[in-house]
Amino acid sequence: MQNRAYIFILITLMIDAIGIGLVFPIMPDLMDRVGAGGTGEGALWAGVLMASYAGALFIFAPIVGSLSDAYGRKPVLIVALFVLAIDYVIMALADVFWVLLIGRILAGVAGATYTTATAYIADISSKEDRSARFGMVGAAFGVGFVLGPAIGGIAAQWHITAAFWIAAAMSAANVVFGLFVLPESLPREKRRAFGRRALNPFSTIFKAFKIPGLAIPLICLFVFEFANMVYPTLWAFFTRELFGWSTLLIGVSLAGYGVMLAGVQAGLMPVLIKRIGEFRTLQIGIASALIGFVGFGLISTVTALIIVLIFAALSDLVPALLTAVSSNTVGEDQQGVVQGVIASLSSIAAFLAPLFMTGVFEAFVDDTGVYFPGAPFLIGAVLTMSLIPLILRLRTRTQS
Repeated sequence: MQNRAYIFILITLMIDAIGIGLVFPIMPDLMDRVGAGGTGEGALWAGVLMASYAGALFIFAPIVGSLSDAYGRKPVLIVALFVLAIDYVIMALADVFWVLLIGRILAGVAGATYTTATAYIADISSKEDRSARFGMVGAAFGVGFVLGPAIGGIAAQWHITAAFWIAAAMSAANVVFGLFVLPESLPREKRRAFGRRALNPFSTIFKAFKIPGLAIPLICLFVFEFANMVYPTLWAFFTRELFGWSTLLIGVSLAGYGVMLAGVQAGLMPVLIKRIGEFRTLQIGIASALIGFVGFGLISTVTALIIVLIFAALSDLVPALLTAVSSNTVGEDQQGVVQGVIASLSSIAAFLAPLFMTGVFEAFVDDTGVYFPGAPFLIGAVLTMSLIPLILRLRTRTQS
């Protein structure tokens, strides 16, 4: 039964990634559909949509995490999945910007599924297994990022909203699957009361930062996620601006990136951890991130893009390892809170980064007179370099 539950959790996370990924290749066309045309302007309004999703996720992730600590993981997961199915229907019917905005906010509420799903994995895993299992979370997201952009790009050839109907059906089917195969993972004796403080996402974050040893990995996660948001935020607009790619080609490229993510997380990461340890694996991830950001900042050919994309995929070693370090720092009764805080910090990054990165992109494409579409990627490189002193301080905990 535990194996079926684990499969359900991975499928749930994969569907989350599909929902995020299917929007990326069709975002320029979605902006045209609601009247926000032009590369620079379209990117800016797309950034607003992404920020609204992240803002809702930020507010609700710690609440959902605390609810799952108080009432159990299963009911929270099932309700969130049902809300996600409704959201896809709203997105499919939207033909004006404000309806899209409502849909993305609702998706952010449902996206808090990630919090409870990762807490579920922590519940059923030993400390020794968590790095590898959180790596499988990354693999599930990688598969989702294969299917999501592919579904978005291919379905757009039929109709711009076809992908949303497909995703709605998948989410509804997963609700039914979960009702039958998912046991509760958190025993009643390990639950804690849900208080009013849990309704304040900032108080939960402040509380987490006071836990000894947790501040550094949380700071590293936040900064890295902020920098890494440049890829989903700008990929469709960046490749369309630089190379004139179609929606289908954008979807295929993102699907290829998802294949690499799955390979890194499910195949390469466990091998690297076993052979060279977590800290050196983390170093490889940080170095790869720097190469990726600088490379995308300077590329001018498709061949260079393909080469640099490999390093961008390798950089995804970083979040899983930092999540494992954070999880192993706290007790069993705080896993929901910590995963909720991680999701909230990622959401703050995902709220701020699209607004900032699309603003920089528009400035260097439309406004400043200096044409440099790769500028946001170089900013990501600077942010990643700033993490190196903090990463070095994690050496002892990743080796112990």
